[in-house]
Amino acid sequence: MSRIDFFTFKRPVETIMGVLVLALVAVFCYFAYSVSDLQVVKGYNVNATFLKVGGLNVGSDVRINGIKIGTVVSQKLDEEDYTAKVVMSIASNIKLPKDSVAAIVSDGLMGDKFIKIDPGHDKEILADGDRLVNTKDFKTIEDLVSEVVFMVTGDE
Repeated sequence: MSRIDFFTFKRPVETIMGVLVLALVAVFCYFAYSVSDLQVVKGYNVNATFLKVGGLNVGSDVRINGIKIGTVVSQKLDEEDYTAKVVMSIASNIKLPKDSVAAIVSDGLMGDKFIKIDPGHDKEILADGDRLVNTKDFKTIEDLVSEVVFMVTGDE
């Protein structure tokens, strides 16, 4: 059997169906990507500092009231005080007051982590490169259980 015989199309119907299936998979992947809101939000950058990020990743959402308004674009460890420095890209049409609060929360027990923004009431608005001062760290299940135990037992 020569190499040319191996690549000849003996069953054109199967070949055409294979090409159609591959084209359908490509269309489905494009549709899923465009609908799933995986794109990085382009806008102005806001910095925040957290003691622990608990599994927050680059590309995670930044949300207000459950609506995506931004994306985490970078995170790194500060070598001086060992805190996590997080940079978020916020949509340019969203104007955040300077006294807004950023908290790292989870989508349920096993869900992805994201940054939840609670807008403040300050007249001053965050600009590109500004820092969000009010942050709340991610609380693990162990942290929550220990808080409940200390609350019930009355220990300080």
